[in-house]
Amino acid sequence: MITIAVDCMGGDIGPAATLPACASFLDACPDAQLLLVGRPEAMEGWPQVVKHPRCRVVPATEVVAMDDPVEVALRKKKDSSMRVAITQVKDGQAQAAVSAGNTGALMAIARYLLKTIDGIDRPAIATQMPNSRGEATTVLDLGANVDCTAEHLLQFAVMGSALVQATAGQPSPTVGLLNVGEEAIKGSEVIKQAGALLRRAAMTGDLNFHGNVEGDDIFKGTTSIVVCDGFVGNVALKASEGLAAMVGSFLKQEFSRSISGKLAAIVSYRVLSAFKNRVDHRRYNGAALLGLRGLVFKSHGSADAFAFEHALRRAYDAAHNHLLDRVQERIAHAAPLMSVAMQATDVGGRTIA
Repeated sequence: MITIAVDCMGGDIGPAATLPACASFLDACPDAQLLLVGRPEAMEGWPQVVKHPRCRVVPATEVVAMDDPVEVALRKKKDSSMRVAITQVKDGQAQAAVSAGNTGALMAIARYLLKTIDGIDRPAIATQMPNSRGEATTVLDLGANVDCTAEHLLQFAVMGSALVQATAGQPSPTVGLLNVGEEAIKGSEVIKQAGALLRRAAMTGDLNFHGNVEGDDIFKGTTSIVVCDGFVGNVALKASEGLAAMVGSFLKQEFSRSISGKLAAIVSYRVLSAFKNRVDHRRYNGAALLGLRGLVFKSHGSADAFAFEHALRRAYDAAHNHLLDRVQERIAHAAPLMSVAMQATDVGGRTIA
């Protein structure tokens, strides 16, 4: 059995989204069981889930609000559903935790309770974005680390490779470094240094480094993985999420216009609907917090039941395919290279060797 701890109270919708998602997930995954973490009285409206033979309620008296400062979530709300869910992973009661709650609070609590893997300075958030190949490109970081060093980008690349290897079954996924151009001479000093480290990692067999990629390569599917800092990654993610919403809005507008507009919309409906489904961000919901000594997945805060179920499935796949072990193995293998990289950089971040 794969056991997943679910923060049932997190997100904009809370139990109205998380519990129906749990019901669908349990039907689809007969070898999974869930720990439903939250206020028992708030879950009473879904007895078919709460009393499911593969579910157990774990009480929590507090909830981390979406606008709670990190300090409040970490130091004052010690019995929050988010913290109790992650504690289940720490204590070995669950192999993974899933929450749609406050991203900053989730990262802070997870890092505090689980700690980082040896060799990792900062955890990263990784998720999938749809591409034109009908597949998905894994992108990291997506907002956990706005300012990154070249060494951090190397760590992200190694962890992202382990993620794709485990969950997508790719033995040697390609890695691209997001830049303003493909040429190695382009980009900031950090990007140039990161490129040098990634090329060195390719020579030692730690990565399958493709080279620099540009923003449109994410959606072309040029590489399996795209590495960037959290600021750029978050912007790309929001742009991707907005695409499906734009197509949906277009369809609604066309059907509400003139007869000719309605006829045109009817003719193009099937194609546009297929495109909307392909880029629907709900199908790719569930971002992995990589670099921790435990599996934690972040669902979008506004996720409905359909989207939250996909986050549960990603957590299940990661646990089923031993993602944590694979990340630790790859980091250990790349440790000599990372150690050399850190020694070659002074405290100000400037390359000195």
